[in-house]
Amino acid sequence: MLALARRTLLAAAALSLLSGAALAAPLRIVASPVPHAEILRFIKDKLAPDLDIQVIEISGDIRPNSLVLNGDADANFFQHAPYLHTEEAQLGTTFAVTASTHVEPLGIYSRKVRSLAEVPAGATVAVPNNVTNLSRALNLLQAGGLITLEAGLKDGQLATPSDIAGNPKRIAIVQVAPAQLPRAIDDVTLAIINGNYALEAGLIPARDALALEKAENNPYANILVTTKALAQDPRVQRLSVLLASPEVATFIREKYRGSVVPVHGG
Repeated sequence: MLALARRTLLAAAALSLLSGAALAAPLRIVASPVPHAEILRFIKDKLAPDLDIQVIEISGDIRPNSLVLNGDADANFFQHAPYLHTEEAQLGTTFAVTASTHVEPLGIYSRKVRSLAEVPAGATVAVPNNVTNLSRALNLLQAGGLITLEAGLKDGQLATPSDIAGNPKRIAIVQVAPAQLPRAIDDVTLAIINGNYALEAGLIPARDALALEKAENNPYANILVTTKALAQDPRVQRLSVLLASPEVATFIREKYRGSVVPVHGG
């Protein structure tokens, strides 16, 4: 009995040490370079120097949700909730969302025309090829008067090219990987680009876009995502509070000047 009790105490001590080691370890966060990694570094440098954040920058076709699911990262900061939901369905799991921070308005860009009114008949339009951002792009084209979507679409229902009911200029929709869209500008009439990829390419959405999504009541706020097991981790909770802080909102407004819009006041 004494030997069993001793083994139990040793096991409990080992678990305690492991737990303490986990809290002492860096919080590994996969993030897009702009603006996500920049926001995280502002938090680390200016608001919480003692919070050990390891920012892992990614771009292109790497799937940060898979990295979190497989334990290669603790959290990610690059996506909005509608995109996360499509990923959860594909991966067969459910993640935890612990903070929302900002909106990156989707924009329409061109090097061939100076306004949507100048778009010629038969124009080619490059749009994101994932289902959520494709739907956003089609809705932005509708808001710009270039197409009309089926009237029967319900709130929150994702639009596809098959839902285009009116296309008076007979524009051709070409689906491209989001990270490649800035490179496609010279090859198409219009390119509809996510805010982070536009910023990475040196574009200033608030200045260069022919049209931008409205930020008000926009459902595509960018979020901090982790596993359910880590959602209560003190490091994650502290970072989540900071991401929604007035200081971060002010940083976003002053640095990005309308190209990235905070969802919280400050």
